[in-house]
Amino acid sequence: MLIRPGHLTLDELQAIHAGGQPLVMDPQALPAIQASAAVVRRAAEGDTPVYGVNTGFGKLASTRISEADLATLQLNLIRSHSVGVGAPLEPAVLRLMLALKAASLARGHSGVRPVVIDTLLAVHNAGLVPWVPSQGSVGASGDLAPLAHMTLALLGEGDFLVDGQRRPAGAALREHGIAPLVLSAKEGLALINGTQTSTALALHALFAFEPVLEAALVIGALTVDAARGSDGPFDPRIHRLRGQPGQIDVAEYYRQLLAGSAIRASHAEGDDRVQDPYCLRCQPQVVGACLDQLRHAALVLLREANAVTDNPLVFLPSDGAALQADAADPASPGRQRRPPGGEAAAGRFRGELISGGNFHAEPVALAADAMACAIAEVGAIAERRIAMLIDSSVSRLPPFLTANAGLNSGFMIAHVTAASLASENKSLAHPASVDSLPTSANQEDHVSMATFAARRLQPMIANVAHILGIELLAAAQGIEFLRPLQSSPALEQLMTVLRASCPAMMRDRYLAPDIETASALARDGSLSRILRTLPGLPALWVAA
Repeated sequence: MLIRPGHLTLDELQAIHAGGQPLVMDPQALPAIQASAAVVRRAAEGDTPVYGVNTGFGKLASTRISEADLATLQLNLIRSHSVGVGAPLEPAVLRLMLALKAASLARGHSGVRPVVIDTLLAVHNAGLVPWVPSQGSVGASGDLAPLAHMTLALLGEGDFLVDGQRRPAGAALREHGIAPLVLSAKEGLALINGTQTSTALALHALFAFEPVLEAALVIGALTVDAARGSDGPFDPRIHRLRGQPGQIDVAEYYRQLLAGSAIRASHAEGDDRVQDPYCLRCQPQVVGACLDQLRHAALVLLREANAVTDNPLVFLPSDGAALQADAADPASPGRQRRPPGGEAAAGRFRGELISGGNFHAEPVALAADAMACAIAEVGAIAERRIAMLIDSSVSRLPPFLTANAGLNSGFMIAHVTAASLASENKSLAHPASVDSLPTSANQEDHVSMATFAARRLQPMIANVAHILGIELLAAAQGIEFLRPLQSSPALEQLMTVLRASCPAMMRDRYLAPDIETASALARDGSLSRILRTLPGLPALWVAA
């Protein structure tokens, strides 16, 4: 896959996340990379203090470092910042981290040499997974600890995960013929400043939740038929009047999923119920609003994946051709110390290094918090649908979906499990971005907590998948009580997929294995394929 810095697509990111994609940097990025590295080289040779090039870091920014110690400064930075704790990040997250960092540095605003980017891609393409603890970042100044662990492995001093085992990085690099990276001025800082960990974690959640959300749509439609609900609430005229795009699209998903159901036709007349419960009737409004939030998050994360988020940043002068020629020829007469007047004066001739705050991951934190609320709500309304199905006064199905209630408990306690998971997600959905603990002796006095905001999404997704697994079993059980009537072709396909592994529960039995099986169907794409076979449906992610 050709990496075009600043132009990664969501589909490309999803392919990197899935693995098996060798990455090659676009050669057109090389001149800007070389030119920005030349700016940093001159700054390192000059007399003017430039943060992160010839000064200390954070609260120590006023401490000047001699030219002889600049390489040691960068190495010490990586060693001292590799302080993460907890379980290691998953390989899919590391694949994204390596690719996102390479793409960001290749924008030509970070001042690193091409060898830094080449090493990142070589490690990725070799299938090596740096050992990176999952805890220890507050999301500013960048994801320092996790990115430091990633970088330490590139230097041959950290560790890689090889076949699930932690191994010294030096030996792993040698086995794959990759030379350990030796850092030059600013390169360590460029590698650990940035939002690549929190962005990778949030993308990991977005991609992991995609099949679960599609499963929620398919299972929700099956529940409508099991409860003999009306398809009137999915009428497109209702949703056009409100104009919310996600709501409009979700209503269309449900119309197509339910099209051709004989169960629906059987009670189109003579049913004395006026309106269905909200958990059926308001699915477009609730799940559609969640879809809108997830689509917005996808756009934010796509922008962040293409962003330059380290500090300080290199800006080349408008006369970039002369600077690039100088970068290509170290002996050029243009190589001289920075002129008097500091950074601005130097910038007129050599480019500028400007300190800013792009490493602050607030956009990622807020997007991840919105994702958390959306994920929790998809699970919450699914739990309500289960509660409706087992309540015979509402669903008009046998109590607890069992033919001999009393002797059998049916789905009574399976619903309790779903309720416990929905409640757990309520706590996990508490926004992380509203919290901030100052760090670095109050130099870094407001932080985003984006890394935790994104990391906590995985257990939430697992909870929703289990809720949906329980709903799938319950809705399918409801359909069995309506036989010989058939549901729609799409939903009968769903029944076939489920019944291949989980038979109907005509009496109480050990249900936990079936819940695990049904939950796996919600996560592994088996149910997504049913939705995706329907013609003409709008795309789930508009950012794709």
